[in-house]
Amino acid sequence: MLDRTHTTKAFVLCPKIKQKTTFLERSKEARLDEAVGLARAISLEIVGQHLIQLEKVSPATYIGSGAVEELKGLFKTLNVDLVIMDAALSPVQQRNLEKKWQTKVIDRTGLILEIFGERARTAEGSLQVELAALQYQRSRLVRSWTHLERQRGGFGFTGGPGESQLELDRRIIDDRIFKIKHDLEKTVRTRRLQRSARERVPYPIVALVGYTNAGKSTLFNTLTKSDVFAKDLLFATLDPTMRQIKLPSGQQVILSDTVGFISDLPTTLIAAFRATLEEVTSADLILHVRDISHDDTEHQKKDVEEVLKELGLEQAFNDGSVVDVWNKMDILSPEAQDVYTNKIARNTDTIGISALTGEGLDALKQLIGHKLAVHRKVIDVTLPASAGELLAWCYRQGAIFERIDEDDHIHLKLRLPPSLVPKFWERYRKMIK
Repeated sequence: MLDRTHTTKAFVLCPKIKQKTTFLERSKEARLDEAVGLARAISLEIVGQHLIQLEKVSPATYIGSGAVEELKGLFKTLNVDLVIMDAALSPVQQRNLEKKWQTKVIDRTGLILEIFGERARTAEGSLQVELAALQYQRSRLVRSWTHLERQRGGFGFTGGPGESQLELDRRIIDDRIFKIKHDLEKTVRTRRLQRSARERVPYPIVALVGYTNAGKSTLFNTLTKSDVFAKDLLFATLDPTMRQIKLPSGQQVILSDTVGFISDLPTTLIAAFRATLEEVTSADLILHVRDISHDDTEHQKKDVEEVLKELGLEQAFNDGSVVDVWNKMDILSPEAQDVYTNKIARNTDTIGISALTGEGLDALKQLIGHKLAVHRKVIDVTLPASAGELLAWCYRQGAIFERIDEDDHIHLKLRLPPSLVPKFWERYRKMIK
């Protein structure tokens, strides 16, 4: 647990293994800047940062013994409380570094979990983060589980007890994991009921995704005139938020804001947040919000796409249901704006905006309406005149674009989002039984 009466002095180390560079390889400086940004997201005082070039990873300490000894003196001089290694440390590497440096050490996964622990605002979000944190801790057995009794904030990776309290009771952790999974099952059932309720008065779902701090929540707030927490912090938004908006055509849609992605997102978190990200997997349209002004924007795009593919959304990239929203166009130089504007003009799946100033948002809403119309499936069907319930369902979807009434039947042409096509045929089969 973070000690709010004492500012934790942190030193960020970014080890980089030498390898042949590729076009989309993230620069060392960008990776270090991101690691420092992660640390600042939980109000740590950064007293130093350093890039380390490695020929290979040391099984014992990740970095070489010479670097370990050199840094030991530096950390003592700077009175460092916490060392953040922007890498995935094994439990042995973490313990060995803590013994060598006589200070607390956490890796990238531990830091992200700590941030998520502070950002979770709903009961479901808190449970999901705690589950991921316990699974991470269980493999280490070197951290206190006292955070289980806390009501808010963090998971204790950046603070906590000394060596005398580091023994964990595996059975207690397993019991807690079992209980959390049980509680999460209930929340998943609740979410399914909520989704079923939406389907009774259904609107297409448009999901915002993107790299953390790309401006998703600012765009969400501007479009919905809402006040979702939006700040220049990594992972400012954790829990999903949904609001209804009206498009220029008059069509109603549900806009969903989601947790930001990041490179090397811990697999335990991807699994733990699968329920939260269900809104993305069931979305009719995905808006991939990108900070186009960021030097690393192409690599960030690749990271987001990899996570979406892990969620089973690879087909979305092939059928045109993902739109690239290039945010922060307003802070580009005039020359860069011209370059990107020309690129946008050649790509119907891309649009440039500024969520902050509102530039391009009318065009974005027009594009959303166009995409939803294009990607709806056309169904040509004849119903008996007595099919009032199914006919009413079709009208609630706004699906009917042609109707011909005859003596004993009605001929319809429908346009439905792919997610509702199976539901239509299910109702149709029940009707004709």
